[in-house]
Amino acid sequence: MSFQAYLDAIEGKTGRTPRALVDEARAKGLDAPDVKAGAIVAWLAEDYGLGRGHAMALVHVIKNGPQIGTKHVGTTGSHRDESDTLWLDGKATRPR
Repeated sequence: MSFQAYLDAIEGKTGRTPRALVDEARAKGLDAPDVKAGAIVAWLAEDYGLGRGHAMALVHVIKNGPQIGTKHVGTTGSHRDESDTLWLDGKATRPR
């Protein structure tokens, strides 16, 4: 599964765009440098029922923003992404 596919699945499971979840995390102070991933994973599990894998994808975005490494960009296989910048504003609005 690509990184973007994880974020799209999160939107499907929660009904909220990744950007809305990042904004909520920021409002809760979960984007602070000293906040551990476990605290974010616990919040996402409790409030949205997300499992660890999906939650960790969102942890990356909360902590590092939408940029990802280029290792899988433009490659073949199940982990490939089309861009090194993740789309956070919802599946329906993503440019194709």
